[in-house]
Amino acid sequence: MTQEKMKPALMVKRAALDGLRWLDDRTGILWMLRKSVFHRVPRNAKWWYVFGSATMMFFTIQIASGIVLATIYAPSAAQAYESLVYIDEQVPFGWMLRALHGWSSNAMCIMMLIHLAQVFLHGAYKFPRELTWVSGVFLCLTTLGLAFTGQIMRWDADAYWGLGIGAAIADRAPGIGNQLRALLLGGPVISGATLTRFFTLHVFILPGAAIALIGCHLYSVLRNGISEMPKAGEPVDPATYREGYEARVQKDGVPFYPDAARHDMVFCGAMLLVLIGVAAWFGPFGPGALPDPRIIEASPRPDGLFLWLFAALALLPPASETFLLLVGPPVAIAILAAVPFLSNRGERAPSRRPISVLLVVLLTTGFAVLTLLGVRSPWSPQMKAWTSTPSDIAFIADRTPLELQGALEFQFAQCRNCHSIGDAGGKRGPDLTTVATRLSWDQLVRQIQQGGGNMPAYGKALSSVETQALVAYLSTLDGGDLRATLTGALEAQPARDAAPEPVAAEHSPRQVQ
Repeated sequence: MTQEKMKPALMVKRAALDGLRWLDDRTGILWMLRKSVFHRVPRNAKWWYVFGSATMMFFTIQIASGIVLATIYAPSAAQAYESLVYIDEQVPFGWMLRALHGWSSNAMCIMMLIHLAQVFLHGAYKFPRELTWVSGVFLCLTTLGLAFTGQIMRWDADAYWGLGIGAAIADRAPGIGNQLRALLLGGPVISGATLTRFFTLHVFILPGAAIALIGCHLYSVLRNGISEMPKAGEPVDPATYREGYEARVQKDGVPFYPDAARHDMVFCGAMLLVLIGVAAWFGPFGPGALPDPRIIEASPRPDGLFLWLFAALALLPPASETFLLLVGPPVAIAILAAVPFLSNRGERAPSRRPISVLLVVLLTTGFAVLTLLGVRSPWSPQMKAWTSTPSDIAFIADRTPLELQGALEFQFAQCRNCHSIGDAGGKRGPDLTTVATRLSWDQLVRQIQQGGGNMPAYGKALSSVETQALVAYLSTLDGGDLRATLTGALEAQPARDAAPEPVAAEHSPRQVQ
């Protein structure tokens, strides 16, 4: 290249460098980039430290895809559902965009929870990283809020009933329940104002809060450094830890880029490929059926991340339900945020902290079991097990007229919605195939009339004759072992309940005297 041709190129390069120096002088952007990209990290910060970066990647996908979707989505009660159908069916690759947005939301939450568990197991919340943990806890809650409000954007039956349940929980707050419900719904009922409020939360408030928390979290990470892999016998002492950490990082540490960032890029690339594959294979979430309060067979449920909560709320004891719903979540969040202040020193190695390991194992197992129950919903009434489904002939053959009348009562009183006999019926209540081997006549009567557990009382819904017939039928469900034993009780029960017969004249006490 001749000298004449080099001059314009050099001039352009010099002008670009001058402009960059001017910008750096006024903003410090180059200093921030050098500090964040080339800061030194412990040499052993490898594959255990990739979950935070993956969470950030999924959040970036959420922001990018959400901006595009917001230009098409119509946040109104009359058009929200149709706009999603339009995106799926009319917009080129619109279904893929929605699928990426939905599945990246789940992936972001899962990766966030894994990152939180890893930090807890490694004791990385201890001095001097207490505020890093606290910002991470609130960032996790914000992420879950984004996932929940995203489900509401579908404005289908699941969104409608989920809002109804949330409003009912808010309404239980003593003294301010009505105000909380109105604040949540934008009025006394679910309406267009409700969707507008949740759209504002999902698109503006929660993403803004998440970005602010991410900024605080990353600043805290840069300020206090990435924690080393824990080693047994190396406890955290606030008086000496910071100086020792700085000395070790300067001696044996490596630059974040390219050494440590290499693992992040490999893991994030693999997760991105998985995300694209899952989105292409399974497609977007919903929208499901249109909300219709007249449909009694509706079986609404939240997205997979909230199935454990759905199951836990459904299985709460009725007597303690309100207290646990209102007090449990705030207490749990407060305890989670207070962890680094309750234990900010001492051993970090999991082998020296068996209680922490056991706690993570129990919580993970509990979430998995509750999620499985949320998928199956064994407590939900089976409306299709109503009178339209005939009883198995094996359970009504050779019954007396009274027992057959009880079988009819079992059908028409809709007992089969919650109870099964011979694998037919609901799973919310106990299986009654062999109920006579567990409960006596009097116990069956008391359970039907007074209820108990999650079963309502039928004392006012069924007459004494209907109850007697129902118990007579249930008392035959014993596998054939107790039929003969209970025959006497079945025959004697009507006589005990009937009015006393008049005494014959020849046996009158007056005449005997």
